[in-house]
Amino acid sequence: MKPFEAETGIKVTAITDLTTTAQLELMVTTNSVYVDVIGVVGPAALSAFEKGYLEQIDYSIYKRQELDAIVDHGKQSFGVASVIYSVAMVYNTAKFPPDKPRPTSWAEFWNVEKFPGSRVLSSGQTGQLGPWEEALLADGVSADKLYPMDIDRIFASLDKIKPHVRKWWTTGAEIQQLMQQNTAALYNSYDSRSVLSVDQGLPLEINRNQSKLLWDYWAIPKGAPNAQNAQKFIEFATRAERQAAFVQMFPIGPTNRIAYELIPENVARKLASQPDFLATSIPLNFEWYSEIGSDGLSNVQRLTQRWNEWVLL
Repeated sequence: MKPFEAETGIKVTAITDLTTTAQLELMVTTNSVYVDVIGVVGPAALSAFEKGYLEQIDYSIYKRQELDAIVDHGKQSFGVASVIYSVAMVYNTAKFPPDKPRPTSWAEFWNVEKFPGSRVLSSGQTGQLGPWEEALLADGVSADKLYPMDIDRIFASLDKIKPHVRKWWTTGAEIQQLMQQNTAALYNSYDSRSVLSVDQGLPLEINRNQSKLLWDYWAIPKGAPNAQNAQKFIEFATRAERQAAFVQMFPIGPTNRIAYELIPENVARKLASQPDFLATSIPLNFEWYSEIGSDGLSNVQRLTQRWNEWVLL
């Protein structure tokens, strides 16, 4: 924000709070929008745009070189991808030392006989970031056949691992704390949280094979009071040099490919959008999550309902 202010003279006021979908809807529908730029996860951004809650991005103000370098799925009418990250497998190296077999796929993560020990997995309570893809991959579905996802098959697979799951985590801060507390032998975790934990000296290692790739968007609420300046801020924040500076402060992948020309190799190897890691990762299909069925429910809502019933059984 400081470099943006220095270049443009536009004052930026930071709000250190997450703008939820419910808050966004309330602001827009009551004509009381008080923020100009928000960060939104992929499925929520698409859904919000379809409901008319987000402004369209003005790509005419971008330099062609910078715009071309932003990953294709990161340039949407409703937002520009701010970061790329993944949900990856993490194992405790004390339980699985280098000279012993280690799980390298979700099918092996599910194999408690071959790889004994407690597990920690993401909660499905929001419908968006539950262990859905992991469950299908564990059940033998190939990465290119995941979507449309078979919800019955997801929960049949989760039935098999459920007795071995010690905790279902809900936030990045929570999974980082669970890893710091040596809670389990195996986890699925945001890769950035895992990198921070590894850098702190914890006995952990990340397996990036079959990582689940996600990205967040910069977006502008419909009716934002300073929408034109918001457009300028998003353009500035997605430049390669700005992203390169940011990822050296927090290990999360840039969406502008030119940024890797400015990032040291030892830092680049910690990031989800590093080209080698991208090759073995699986992008989430956000369109499937927001798709509305004949019952009037989105797949996110359908997963949420099913999870809330299943987790209590």
